[in-house]
Amino acid sequence: MLPRVKRFLLGSPLRTTELHEQKLSKKAALTVFASDNLSSNAYATEEILLVLMAAPALLHYAFPISICIVALLTIVVLSYGQLIRAYPSGGGAYTVAKENLGVGAGLVAAAALLIDYILTVAVSVAAGVAAIVSAFPVLLPYRTLLGALAIAILTLVNLRGARESARAFAPPVYTFLVTIYALILVGLYRSGEASGAPPVTAPGDAPNLSQLALIFLLCRAFAHGCVALTGVEAISNGVQAFQPPVVRNAQITMYIMAVILGSLFLGLSYLATEFRILPKLDGSETVVSQIARQVFGVSVPGWGLLYYLTQFSTMAILILAANTSYAGFPRLASILAADRFVPRQLANLGDRLVFSNGIIVLGMAALALIWAFGGNVHALIPLYAIGVFLSFTLSQSGLVVHWLRSHEAGRWWRFGLNALGALTTGLVLLIIAVVKFQEGAWLVVVAVPAVMLLFWKTRRHYFELQTELTLSDFEKPRVARHTVIVPVPIHLNRVVLTAIEYAKSISRDVIAVTVNTGEAKAETLLHNWKKFVEDVPLIVLDSPYRSVARPLLRFIGEIEDLRPDDKVTVVLPEFVPKRWWHNLLHNQTSLILKGALLFRPGIVVTSVPHHLGGTRVTQGREPRHAQ
Repeated sequence: MLPRVKRFLLGSPLRTTELHEQKLSKKAALTVFASDNLSSNAYATEEILLVLMAAPALLHYAFPISICIVALLTIVVLSYGQLIRAYPSGGGAYTVAKENLGVGAGLVAAAALLIDYILTVAVSVAAGVAAIVSAFPVLLPYRTLLGALAIAILTLVNLRGARESARAFAPPVYTFLVTIYALILVGLYRSGEASGAPPVTAPGDAPNLSQLALIFLLCRAFAHGCVALTGVEAISNGVQAFQPPVVRNAQITMYIMAVILGSLFLGLSYLATEFRILPKLDGSETVVSQIARQVFGVSVPGWGLLYYLTQFSTMAILILAANTSYAGFPRLASILAADRFVPRQLANLGDRLVFSNGIIVLGMAALALIWAFGGNVHALIPLYAIGVFLSFTLSQSGLVVHWLRSHEAGRWWRFGLNALGALTTGLVLLIIAVVKFQEGAWLVVVAVPAVMLLFWKTRRHYFELQTELTLSDFEKPRVARHTVIVPVPIHLNRVVLTAIEYAKSISRDVIAVTVNTGEAKAETLLHNWKKFVEDVPLIVLDSPYRSVARPLLRFIGEIEDLRPDDKVTVVLPEFVPKRWWHNLLHNQTSLILKGALLFRPGIVVTSVPHHLGGTRVTQGREPRHAQ
């Protein structure tokens, strides 16, 4: 049943030879890798305005701050274009930092990116739910549930494969672009009417700020607006997902993404300033919703439809923005797994030629964040961006070292570009770390070293495993004798007899043992044992406290002590029910013993399964001793 459900939800498995068919064109890649970056238009301007509301007289600085952020975007994108050229195999900041600045720097970048990918899913989904709640406030109490549902759908679609997710998500992404560009164009046309409107005042009077306080407030607004740059690095992590020529297609896609992001961000920030939009502190309506409501109206036929289309497309792009993380997180995790810094399972391709385990881990982590923060986007955003700017700085610094070592023509202007990128992103990182620290960014500062510790612990485990299992200096073990122990239930059955015959085939020294809990008489078992088994001794252990596993484990330990030179094998007779839920009807003693013996060195455990359903029971007669 479960395999059929899996095939229905995920589709049929794909051959490894079909991997090239899963490569993405520029148009498809834009929906997969750029949705996070483009979606930040839905909340970046609002984050700037929320900070500036502390001094309403400074709200007009929102547009100049947006220009500064777009200038920073230009530097970062041009710098990452060089990263794609220098490291076309993917891996992004982790690979660049590891090869040029050392393994430690690479792991810092990797930890920061993995954390930021998880935050991207949580923030994007929370913001998408906020967009739809703005249009339908009655849904506000259910935003956590809606967020969880959105993450489940995203995870499922991505498990179906890269091409399928690109096809599924392309219409909402391009619908968002069309509606927001329409909003900006119509808004610019109507801005003349808005410019004559009386100014909207924020609650409270503008405080008198010192020059230092003014600079700090503007820097804080700039830091909050830098969430617009999240997702820029995703393309550099997934270069190999593109159709050939991979470098050229990845670079072009990144430049297109930057142009779209910059124009939308500036357009929305300008309209917010021009229409004197103020963010709602209770989160009941977003800034984009207010702009659309003022530009299109709600009650006007036709225009009202555009308002709701804008809200639904904004919700869709925000939720689909998480898809960038679903493309980047599993790929980065697979590279780390290849280097033995995370579990090997994260490097395995699933049935649909995607890194299924990484996708599932990402979905579960984001779901935990949504639940922990109640789906509140403003509570999540302070945690956001610091990780991505840390990876920006490390990747650009790594490229500076790369070009210094290189003898390639044109290396000096590339060195200058990446040095500028490292300097600017490092400065922004410092600003973000300072102004967001008390708002919750300290959690990320703590989380990065914690994740790095897990990296090193995982690496150390694999190293110790490799050392333990190496063939060098290997001496073939000598087994003088072989003792086989067969645990037997209090009622003899054909499964036990089959296990006894198997045990006799691997050793002449077979011991059967049963536990008498007092709930059933052992005399019947002893009688049947003499009748069906002649050459194997049966030992009965009394258990006054009715435990089965403890006496058996104690007996096995005693045999080990008595025969230290013997190889002890425990043969477990067990039956496999025809239906999965039948397992709930049985006590699972064999499973408990297997789990306990797994951690006993020197013990070999083997099962002799009997699949139920092959023996017919006479109609109307009940088996005498049902297990």
